Amino acid sequence: MADRKSYEEEELQEPVSPTGQYFSSSVMSVAVIGVLESEIPIEEDDSLQVKLLQEVFLPINPRFSSIMVKDEKGVKHWKKVEVIPKNHIHVPVFPEGKSIEFYDECFNDYLSNMALQPFPQNQPLWEIHIIKYPTKNAAGNLVFKLHHGLGDGYSLMGALLSCLQRADDPSLPIKFPEFQLDNQNGKNGGDSIFKKVPQIISGIGNTVSDFVWGMLKSTIIEDDKTPIRSAEEWVEFKPMTITTMTFSIDEIKQMKANLNVSVNDVICGVIFLGTRLYMKEMDPEKTNASSSALVLLSTRAIRGYKTVKDMVEPSSKTPWGNHFAFMHVSLPKLTKQEASNPLSFVLEAQKIIKSKRNSAGVLLTGKLLDALRKYSGPEVTAKFIKKTLTNSSMTVSNVFGPVDQLALANHPAKGIYFMMAGSPQNLTITMVSYMRKLRVAIGVEKGLIDASKFKSSIEEAYTAIRNAAAVGSSPVN
Repeated sequence: MADRKSYEEEELQEPVSPTGQYFSSSVMSVAVIGVLESEIPIEEDDSLQVKLLQEVFLPINPRFSSIMVKDEKGVKHWKKVEVIPKNHIHVPVFPEGKSIEFYDECFNDYLSNMALQPFPQNQPLWEIHIIKYPTKNAAGNLVFKLHHGLGDGYSLMGALLSCLQRADDPSLPIKFPEFQLDNQNGKNGGDSIFKKVPQIISGIGNTVSDFVWGMLKSTIIEDDKTPIRSAEEWVEFKPMTITTMTFSIDEIKQMKANLNVSVNDVICGVIFLGTRLYMKEMDPEKTNASSSALVLLSTRAIRGYKTVKDMVEPSSKTPWGNHFAFMHVSLPKLTKQEASNPLSFVLEAQKIIKSKRNSAGVLLTGKLLDALRKYSGPEVTAKFIKKTLTNSSMTVSNVFGPVDQLALANHPAKGIYFMMAGSPQNLTITMVSYMRKLRVAIGVEKGLIDASKFKSSIEEAYTAIRNAAAVGSSPVN
């Protein structure tokens, strides 16, 4: 008996991370859906796919060959198991000889249904779906569905990139956009003590305000019921519609330069203005109802992606797993002044985000979650996080990707985007950069939010801000 117990203990790998436990609890099960759009038709040779899976994907991280189990103390660990490829690879069959519009609808319905399906708990928590039919955006689609307990967007993007190579020359390293710290003028410590004192005082005030406001938003204060928030329970079990749009990174950088703000300020300004425009169109009385977004921030000290090998090293500064935090951001109101000057939304976004970054509120919230998990357990902490999500109106997440075109098994990737599934919200917006384009994906509850109209509102906001920035409107600091 002792030998058997010792053997079982050896099978157990590292404990599931705290965030991984929250996202795989009895109250929440969150997954990440990543879509790789192929520029050419996907080959019919399924044996090649199995070979790639066994030789490329599985070796990336031991978690892809493990399941979650509880030890004698109820703590979740990763346990190594045998992977049966056919249980993880899904190749749907649609009617033959139909139009691209037909297959586009089939693909969207398939994504919606797939997002609702739970993972079998007796096998590793990931799936690959191969759609060999052309759609409006691609000749074929490769869809990765991975449980959020495996890692955050940074980890999973790193895993995906480990399977890919540069399309122009596989021997060359993959390049990423220049990463710049989000300070306004690029200065990082040259200010005198007389300038630092007010900044420190302001930071303390922002910290107290953010922490208290965050606690209230996670417990008793919730957003209003609006066209983007139903205020109903269990929305994570309702069908989702996913739609995407593409913007030019170069255009966004030009807007950034014209307005003397950051890229994040421009993007958030577009999203916030577009959301208010949609709310105004669907219900004018709710245009400026109390609404907030949870913006996901990476807590890693990084300037670019590292290899997966680097990420799994014990001493890594860019560790594998879930390393992110939420930042509460109230949506600016759409007054007559803002409607006539769309740049004010960018400036308001800049003001809000700047104050949030000059705050340790996110750090204190992380410490609170750690304490809550330590003394009350992961299930109680998961309920707290779920309440944080349900009390807000939307989540915004951004991941930066490569500037080069990539390929998987000689299939050039035309585009990449991702979406979260299982989040208890009616609206989720994600963004990823690729080949100097920003791909924005919008996940909405089907039947509640009109995905097409919401997309049009975001595009309208982008056009308005781009045009206003181009005519030389100057920001007011």
